[in-house]
Amino acid sequence: MSRQKQQEKPQRSCLGCRQSSDRDRLIRFVLSPHAEVVPDIEAKLPGRGAYTCVSEECLRAAFKQRQFNRAFKREVVVVSPDEMTENVISIMQKRILGYLGLANRAGQVVSGGSMVSDAIKGGRKPGLILLAIDVSEDIGKKIEMLAAVHHIVCMRVMKKDDFGAILGKAPRSAIAIKAGGFVAQLTNEIERYRNFLGEVRNL
Repeated sequence: MSRQKQQEKPQRSCLGCRQSSDRDRLIRFVLSPHAEVVPDIEAKLPGRGAYTCVSEECLRAAFKQRQFNRAFKREVVVVSPDEMTENVISIMQKRILGYLGLANRAGQVVSGGSMVSDAIKGGRKPGLILLAIDVSEDIGKKIEMLAAVHHIVCMRVMKKDDFGAILGKAPRSAIAIKAGGFVAQLTNEIERYRNFLGEVRNL
């Protein structure tokens, strides 16, 4: 076998659009012991898997075309498209907040608009800036501009209450993640989350 073939990642087809992609770039679904289709976002659950793109549109297309029955070669139990979509969104949100919690416990988080602004202007630049989707317009624009000037990725995701709850503080409009391993993990999780929602739904 050639080295190129050895290095190729496993491919799977999306049940919605039928396009093939690297398996780890898709959302995996498996059957529970009761033949219920459940999302396996971490791709660790046992059993045969079925896949869709990280896209709400593709997931809904799979439902419309009854592709889960075909993929699992049997009649399966599925919730409504709306409920499955919300299940996927909820799991993705929990993963983002979980990584934020780990980063916070590791002392890698600075929170609050003024402290985040100071961190951006400081000597040791953060690796990632997160803004709550309900941040005030003035604070949001100020931090986004600062981040752009200092070439720091800035994303809008979750709400102020979500940030505050996971940090054990009052609502927070902005969070800075110190440069390091948590930046790559959080960026990947947030990008998948935003890709799933697309441009239609507010983050």
